[in-house]
Amino acid sequence: MAEIKQPYDGERTDSSIIAGFKGRCPRCGVGALFDGYLTLAKKCNHCDLDNDYADSADGPAVLVILVAGFIVVFMAMMVEIYYMPPYWVHAILWLPLGILIPLGMLRPFKGWFIALQYSNSAKEALFDKDGSKG
Repeated sequence: MAEIKQPYDGERTDSSIIAGFKGRCPRCGVGALFDGYLTLAKKCNHCDLDNDYADSADGPAVLVILVAGFIVVFMAMMVEIYYMPPYWVHAILWLPLGILIPLGMLRPFKGWFIALQYSNSAKEALFDKDGSKG
């Protein structure tokens, strides 16, 4: 059964931050924020918010590397301390998890960064030729 598209009435279902984590539009919380896995949609398919403002750059990737790296290294150290398995067990456990954990975290973190940009009305900093803010 096809869902009927309602016009945007200005009400948001979630906070913009939670909507970003869910991959939803930060304005309405209903429309999809992403077109693919990490490709940002040109505009919201529910409220028609233009996503040209959004540029998360490398922020989500850096944060994911730090958080996922801590998780994987901490778990590997705990397994080594308590069980002392052979190295091949570490390789079987931590190589796949070292790939899957960051991949699972990257999309929600990118959505979060874009939602923060929306909720704070972030814009590109413009500077004059002499380096002063203009």
